[in-house]
Amino acid sequence: MPSSVSETPAATPDETAAYYARKLAFETDCWDVQASISSGKADFVLIDVRSPALYSRSHVPGAINLPHGKMTAHRMSEWAADTLFVVYCAGPHCNGTDKAALRLARLGLSVKVMIGGMTGWADEGFTFTFTDGEASMAAE
Repeated sequence: MPSSVSETPAATPDETAAYYARKLAFETDCWDVQASISSGKADFVLIDVRSPALYSRSHVPGAINLPHGKMTAHRMSEWAADTLFVVYCAGPHCNGTDKAALRLARLGLSVKVMIGGMTGWADEGFTFTFTDGEASMAAE
């Protein structure tokens, strides 16, 4: 009698590789975003899609604030057409990133979701920034 885990057979290695390659095309994580920013190799625009009030309380360093409802063709034309956008929201309980990713994709732009959002950033212990320029550790 197989276990609950093996009762459904695992995908083939080729199927698994294809699945995860495709998944990584849609998302990145807090660690990779932070490493890219820290190394000076941020080849993307990081967008906090939460409200301006929440953004001013704290946000990921280097992020701009642009709620998904403000993502228009005119607004997004400020960046080159081949720009990669990375969007984040409050955390796994928030679908603002999904709405932003959908809107950007419909505008013909490349986008990835930073999984975890603010919650993930805090879980990693990374520093937040406030609009007044002060920085604070996530645990504070």
